[in-house]
Amino acid sequence: MNVDLFDFLLLALASFRLTRLFVFDKITEFIRAPFFDEVREENEEGTMEIYYVPKETPMRKFIGELLSCYWCTGVWMSVFVVAGYLWLPIIFVPIILILAVAGIAAILETLIQLWL
Repeated sequence: MNVDLFDFLLLALASFRLTRLFVFDKITEFIRAPFFDEVREENEEGTMEIYYVPKETPMRKFIGELLSCYWCTGVWMSVFVVAGYLWLPIIFVPIILILAVAGIAAILETLIQLWL
């Protein structure tokens, strides 16, 4: 296995973006929904806050806890991205490239928002 620096950076950016997609993005909320219960509480200022708590059944709880941990999900997304890159590059390389470009775009947007 020989991964040069450029490919390593692409894999890292693709893993970053895929992890954020599964853990935080609204577009994948339907994937997370079966594993979380929504808890609403009123804070001291009178504003409603929403918390997501993993469901209690063993498998749903396990997946819910995994999806609520950015670092944990990141490990598994990295395994998925690297395995695809090594074993099915004809399919995964275009996907990795798209995710890496989206990852850079997300980082740049965050930096611009901080700067403005």
